[in-house]
Amino acid sequence: MPSDIQWISTFLDAQAAEPGAATNTQLAYGRDLKDFADWLAGQGSGFASADRDQVEAYLIHCSDQGLAKSTRARRLSAIKQIYRFAFDEGWRGDNPAIQIKGPGREKRLPKTLDVAEVDRLLTAARNHGRSKADKLRNTCLMEVLYATGMRVSELVGLPVSAARGDPRMLLILGKGGKERMVPLSPPAREALAAWLTERDTAEEAALAKGGVRSRFLFPSRGKSGHLTRHRFYLLIKDLAVAGGVSPEKVTPHTLRHAFATHLLANGADLRSIQTLLGHADVATTEIYTHVLEERLQKLVLEHHPLATQVDRDKG
Repeated sequence: MPSDIQWISTFLDAQAAEPGAATNTQLAYGRDLKDFADWLAGQGSGFASADRDQVEAYLIHCSDQGLAKSTRARRLSAIKQIYRFAFDEGWRGDNPAIQIKGPGREKRLPKTLDVAEVDRLLTAARNHGRSKADKLRNTCLMEVLYATGMRVSELVGLPVSAARGDPRMLLILGKGGKERMVPLSPPAREALAAWLTERDTAEEAALAKGGVRSRFLFPSRGKSGHLTRHRFYLLIKDLAVAGGVSPEKVTPHTLRHAFATHLLANGADLRSIQTLLGHADVATTEIYTHVLEERLQKLVLEHHPLATQVDRDKG
């Protein structure tokens, strides 16, 4: 019988071989399963002998640690999947977690930005950077992100081939290997063209000195070969400071939320936004209706004459 570490490594290898397997998800599952294995070891148990009571006790332990519902749900999902895999491999004849229900997810409204704040970020991008190339790249990153609502991993990993030929739309490879088309606004197309010219010029100069050609729109000398999510996270925080927007409000995902909320506020339907965002289920997209409702309610309370009259009466 394999050890717990062998269970995890074999399971993750099999997961990685699946088409469209997300690297970040696999890393998270690896950490989750290692934590479960360590907890079981402390109980004198392991993957091969753990029963339903122990799985439930571990989830209670996670709750006692103050872990978010989403984290606990992901850990249970990882446990269920490794036991399903173990059953298929003949390592166990049952799945002790199969009937355990997860804690569900907390429905927190996403933070978003108003149009003026997005404008300040875009202006900051055009003026922030040590060189002309930096400014063109920053402008392209921000304009394309806001124009398309892409996930940051989709943005930084864009192949340069997607940007050739002054495209009106971009083909994006999303979660699970699913492809979708998203339209580009005129400012985004202009920023993309300007950055592509600068990028190609720099690459040709590097090739002349023995460099190698990159397949990414935003190349980097790092291991991934492209700008990392972490580097972009730091960049967007700098842009927030430069643009006079609270850095606490600004993350790469905030621009995705702003894209969806602003579309909805201007009359776009949920199904269209679902398609553009690459959500598998429209229920995920529906959270933006709550964001809009909250903003409209605030607008009425602040500006409706009867609302202000009530406030005066209270005073």
